[in-house]
This record gives sequence, structure tokens and C-alpha cells, in this order.
Amino acid sequence: MIDLRLLREDPDRVRASQRARGEDVALVDSLLSADERRRSSGVRFDELRAEQKQLGKLIPKASADEKAELLKRAEQLKADVKAADAERDAADAETQQLLLRLGNLVHPDVPVGGEEDFVTLETHGTIRDFGAEGFEPKDHLELGQILGAIDVERGAKVSGSRFYFLTGVGALLELALVNAAIAQATAAGFTPMLTPALVRPQSMAGTGFLGQAAQDVYHLDKDDLYLVGTSEVPLAAYHMDEIIDADRLPLRYAGFSPCFRREAGSHGKDTRGIFRVHQFDKVEMFSYVMPEDSQEEHKRLLEWEKQWLTSLELPFRVIDVASADLGASASRKYDCEAWVPTQGKYRELTSTSDCTEFQSRRLSIRLRDGKQVRPLATLNGTLCAVPRTIVAILENHQQADGSVWVPEVLRPYLGGREVLEPVAK
Repeated sequence: MIDLRLLREDPDRVRASQRARGEDVALVDSLLSADERRRSSGVRFDELRAEQKQLGKLIPKASADEKAELLKRAEQLKADVKAADAERDAADAETQQLLLRLGNLVHPDVPVGGEEDFVTLETHGTIRDFGAEGFEPKDHLELGQILGAIDVERGAKVSGSRFYFLTGVGALLELALVNAAIAQATAAGFTPMLTPALVRPQSMAGTGFLGQAAQDVYHLDKDDLYLVGTSEVPLAAYHMDEIIDADRLPLRYAGFSPCFRREAGSHGKDTRGIFRVHQFDKVEMFSYVMPEDSQEEHKRLLEWEKQWLTSLELPFRVIDVASADLGASASRKYDCEAWVPTQGKYRELTSTSDCTEFQSRRLSIRLRDGKQVRPLATLNGTLCAVPRTIVAILENHQQADGSVWVPEVLRPYLGGREVLEPVAK
């Protein structure tokens, strides 16, 4: 959530952010009104309580005639205090409820617009000319079947659409990717973490995933637990309700977890293969830093993502995501999109978001800097979303016979294999 003081001092900035997100601008005025009621009712409650306490001191000293009048006033004050207390609680609850609906403040340099209004910042690698090489590229599903690596038919039989099995070298390729990604993150100073896949509502809401993203979240009603769509959620909640000494920052974690997403808004989209699925594994970077260091940390997370994709020898571009496509928690987000030959376009493989103080305020995570205690900043960055990375590797490194060349960074984790060979039919 944002700082209420900032809202009061510069409501036009918050309105501009809401407008850039394509969200309800009137929410700002509703929140200002609720906050004013919260503060004024709090003042009235304090005044009435002070009078009540003062009256309590006067009654024992009063004469018989005065005492009757004072007792009458005390009864009225008791009712007034109770009413003021209820009014204050109601106004506070409304303020908090409205505040939770408000997205993070959009960074002023973010391009304004929707999904297609991003700005391309960089391009890396060379897109292969398969025509010049004399063959038509196969898509990842056909290659996965040739290699005995992907089985979506049995995935659908067992679990339904958008589920799959990774088999043989497909399973080995996933394990290689995860181990290589964790090795890179560990070398960069991240602490490896295996995180819970189920979290409590306060963890999910505190991270910002029960607002606009709620439709994509799996909820277990009987247990009131949520399946995470990313290990960002448990990593963000890891220090919930804690105060962290400033000299411990930055704290950097690399979480590996299964991820679950309904993909509720993607009917008919990317239905072939394993690009958009309901369950997948992912390695996620997460940082806790001083608020004044968040923008530099954001650049560092992006550099680690670029290092990873470069090590996989994939052609990719970096985009500055437009305001209406940010997600509630992000102030700014960069995506790395890899080239997918059979689609003839770049597709998102990784993203990194600067969430500033938005999540730490919701999760009550603060830093102690001398005598001052204040919110810190959190950032996240995907290092390896496994199925999409497999898609990019298979399609970009395929050979005419259906075999797939293995990037050097993965070979130590694949028993030295330089090529994934087709399986005998």
C-alpha cells in the first residue's frame, strides 16, 4: 500500500498514477474522504475520553447536588464515547479497505499505455534464418515429442487441459535449468530457498495478489490457503511483521517452487504445448533493500536476468512495461522476451519489478536505521520460468533432424550432453 501522508500531501500524483494504470481515479477521493473521517472521528474519540477521565476525577469530590448532574453527564459521555469509538473503527476499516485497492505509484519514467505500449530498451543475440539453413523450424511441442520430452496428451488425460508431463530428457532438462539457475544466483550472493507452495490469506493479500490478479489464484476453501503463482509470495512474507536492522540489507533470496495459475483471462490463448500452463516450476530472485537503493537494485536484477538468458544463448529483447500492464505491486517492471521462431515474435521469459515500499507496508516489514524505523523496499525478478525457457531452448537450438543443441552452461547438469537426440520410434 502507499503512504497515506503522501496521498494527503500530493493527491494529484496518486490520481495521475491511477489514470496511467487505467484504474479508478475516483478511488483517490473516496480514500481521502474516508481518511478525513478516520482522523476527525479519532480526534473526537480522544476529546470525549479526556472529558470522561476528567469527569471521573470530579465525581468523588462533588457535593450531593453536583454529583447527580455529573453522573447524568457521565452516562451521556459513556454513550458518546462508545459511538465515537464505533465511528472511528468503521472509518479506519473503510480507509484500510480502500487503501488495499489502490495500486503502487507508477514510476514517472514508465511508458503510459496498455500491453502494446511498452518501450524496447535493448536487443541481444542473433535471430536464426532457418530458411537460409534450408529447413522449416518445428515448434516446441513437435520437438518435445520427437525427443520424448513432452507429453501433453497424458497430461490432459490425468489433470485436464494446460497440464503436461516432462519425460526423459525433458525432465532432465528442467532439472538442469533449475540447477544452473540456482548456481548463478548463489554465485551472485543470493541465499537459495525452497519455499511453501501454500500460503495464508495475509501472505497473498500482503504481496498484492488478491486484487486484480485474484482471478488467477487457486484457493483451498476448506483450509483457507492459497496455492502460490510465484515464490515471490512466500519470499515477500518471509519477514512479515519483522524489523530488520539496516546493516543486514540487502537481503537476497533465490526461491525454487512449483507455481499454480488459473490463467482465467487467457481462454483460447497459447493453448498448444507448454507455453501457458496451470502448473510450472520457477526460480525467483527476491531482494529486500533500503528504499533509496531500490532503483539500482532493479537494474542489478535485470542484469542477472540478462546474464542468464545470454548464457542460454537465446536471442531476446528487454522492454520497459507500460503503466496499465504493471500489476498492482510494481512501480516499474522490465521484461526480457525471448524470440520464439515458430511464432515469429518475442515472448516474455523473465520479468523484474520494483515494488518500492508497497509490499512492506502491507506485510509490516520495516528496517531499523539508527533510531528510525521505517518501511523498506522489496523487488522480485524471475530467473527461470522452466516451461517457457524449455520452449525457447528447443525452438532456437533445434537442428534439421529434430535434435536440439545444448547450451554449454547446461551441459554439466546433463551428463555432458552436447545434443538432445530424437528417440527411436
